Amino acid sequence: MSDWTEMSATELGQGIGKGEIDPVALAQAFLDKIAAHPLKDRIYARLTPERALAEAGAARDRAAAGQRRSPLDGVPVSWKDLFDTAGVATESGSKLLEGRVPEVDAPVLQVATAMGLVCLGKTHMSELAFSGLGLNPVTATPPSVNDPEAVAGGSSSGAAASVAFGLAAAAIGSDTGGSVRIPSCWNDLVGLKTTSGRISLEGVVPLAAGFDTVGPLCRSVADAALVFAALEGRAAPDLRGATLEGKRFARLTNIVLDDLRPEPARGYAQALEKLARAGAEIVDLEVPEIAIPMADAGVLYTTEAWATWGEAIIANPDVMFAPIRERFEAGQHYTGADYLRAWERMMAARDAYYAASAGVDAVLCPTAPILPPKIDKLMEQGEYYVTENLLALRNTRVGNLMGTCTLTLPTGVPSCGISLMCPHRQEDRLLRLGAAAEKALA
Repeated sequence: MSDWTEMSATELGQGIGKGEIDPVALAQAFLDKIAAHPLKDRIYARLTPERALAEAGAARDRAAAGQRRSPLDGVPVSWKDLFDTAGVATESGSKLLEGRVPEVDAPVLQVATAMGLVCLGKTHMSELAFSGLGLNPVTATPPSVNDPEAVAGGSSSGAAASVAFGLAAAAIGSDTGGSVRIPSCWNDLVGLKTTSGRISLEGVVPLAAGFDTVGPLCRSVADAALVFAALEGRAAPDLRGATLEGKRFARLTNIVLDDLRPEPARGYAQALEKLARAGAEIVDLEVPEIAIPMADAGVLYTTEAWATWGEAIIANPDVMFAPIRERFEAGQHYTGADYLRAWERMMAARDAYYAASAGVDAVLCPTAPILPPKIDKLMEQGEYYVTENLLALRNTRVGNLMGTCTLTLPTGVPSCGISLMCPHRQEDRLLRLGAAAEKALA
């Protein structure tokens, strides 16, 4: 039974379908492992054991009756603590929302529950989702699976840790500037950033509504495809027969390759070599226009974030971690005209990006240019926090600003990932490419 917690979500679902795994025993196995884990309080903000066992019981009954609702019916997952859960606190990692208890589940959680996913609990995260590092001295700082003294990546930090440490079969997080992909990268997971607007954000605590997205953090591309489909209440894309033969990838050359640390550079180079050996053609692609919205990112993100949270922050500033509060406060200095002009420049850059990349199946880049920093160093050196946070987010922001869907895959070098970017709403095609790339990288 203990081995169940180390299996993929796909394998668990198959075991339930074959009658080899009892969903109630499976949920209890995860709850027991969580209870015994020495780092559980740094990963889970709160558990929902009664809900989990009730949902698992219903999944068991459906399996016995031959009426399973999806391939993952009965599989336990975790939810980032910004998805509303009825009767259970949803605080988004912030004392600003301490004691906030929603009356109903977020629609995306309702859909996933209807598809049979079992809710284990809520995971810790960066405060109000505004950091790529995952450092949160206000609530808790989840650990990286490769170094418990380092951050897990943010803002879906506990989400990644819950899967990487075997405390959930998969996790659901959010991504505004890299918050699914960075923690997935730093914990050797697969992470999917979905297209903005594709999955409902109702009942999801906002950061910057123009960029917020919902997505899974998983052990495999197959898991990501199944969880993604469950979040949408539909059948998963067919990944069978996925191949890199005849595929053409573009290696983005400007901005994303600057200041790469040795390990991410090595992981990326090795990944490119493996993809090419598997039959993919890889060409270089430079899109100078993306530098403009990258420079405007501060305007775009902080203006939206301050518009959402400024009033609450002004009323209670001292409860926030200062570096996070200061990021929000930067947004009060921009005008509506500043924001509008930055948005128009971003849309123009998107046109240039899609024109330049129209002849390729996906655009490639290193997921993160750095490894997860040490917690103590981030706490001791204020400027170091700022520079590492911005560098951690730099490459992933390309996908948000260009409006892509993006998949990060482990490269085989610990805490180093490679990202595949496809045009908006092409997740199914992206996941097929990802399945083929995953085989090549294994």
